[in-house]
Amino acid sequence: MADKKQQLVLSIIDFLNQSIDDGTVKQDDREGLEVAIQCIGEAFGVDPSDDKQRQRLEIKPAKLQTIFDVFLKTRDKVASSPASASTPSAPSAETKAKAEKLKQTGNTHMTVKKYDEAIDAYTKAIALDSANPVYYSNRAAAYASKGDHASAILDSEKAIEVDPKFVKAYSRLGHAQYTLGDYKAAAAAFKKGIELDPTNANLKSGLQNALDRIPSEDDDDDDGPPPLVPEGDVPLSNTRAGPGAGAGGLGGMADMFRNMGGMGGAGGMPDLASLMNNPMMMQMAQQMMANGGMERLMSNPNVANMMNRMQSGGAAPSMEELMGDPELRDLAGQFGARQ
Repeated sequence: MADKKQQLVLSIIDFLNQSIDDGTVKQDDREGLEVAIQCIGEAFGVDPSDDKQRQRLEIKPAKLQTIFDVFLKTRDKVASSPASASTPSAPSAETKAKAEKLKQTGNTHMTVKKYDEAIDAYTKAIALDSANPVYYSNRAAAYASKGDHASAILDSEKAIEVDPKFVKAYSRLGHAQYTLGDYKAAAAAFKKGIELDPTNANLKSGLQNALDRIPSEDDDDDDGPPPLVPEGDVPLSNTRAGPGAGAGGLGGMADMFRNMGGMGGAGGMPDLASLMNNPMMMQMAQQMMANGGMERLMSNPNVANMMNRMQSGGAAPSMEELMGDPELRDLAGQFGARQ
């Protein structure tokens, strides 16, 4: 039976079990629903208690409800946008200047993680100049930064509708679809962007990550979708492919240490930025990934928070912050011992 159908069935079973657990279903109806869940699982060969099967079929971090929300928002968007016989007049130079100023305000809010304020600023810019794809793209980045990936998809698609050659929108779209677990759609978005910009390392990395998740759900050694940064004056992290980018999931960590300017000489610790580009160290790191060590490291909430902060334009983690995490400290010590 096709995995896609089993993925849907597992998502339905998880939704029904959650409805039982959170009290959505009345006590009198629970027994009947539990029987129905068992029958559905048996009919489609899905056992939610089978960890191996669950690992293969789960669509986390997306849930059935979030996917349904994307559908509803898309349907509402189509329904609320009837064809108009009149074409809005182009904004004046003065109006465009006001819109640009609002965009810069939004970018400033993004750097300090005031995502709602950034969304408001970009929305006002769109109201003044709806033909500028950058405003939709930046608002998509703000939505994604606060976890509203369904809205990020809609804004990315709108940016593409306004300008089909606007490459950044395909990156935004692929990122949001990847995060919601739709890896095929994410790959298609990244691929379309690469057709427009064949040298874009960010899109290539996103495409590879998405493709890696399509054939085998057991491969978790990717470093996630591309970073979220708005267009304009927000400082960008180095997204060019470096020597560590091809090491199956180490590019994000290498970039994080590289952006810090390395950590050589700090309290006797090794220069991790250089280590991440050292072939011998990369081989050792790949062995660690094969043993599941990198997967555990990347699931560390502190590491995720540090990387998300930098991807959103925030400051790089300090040496004290890095060494305050036992797992990172042990990792750095292991590299230093083998230098």
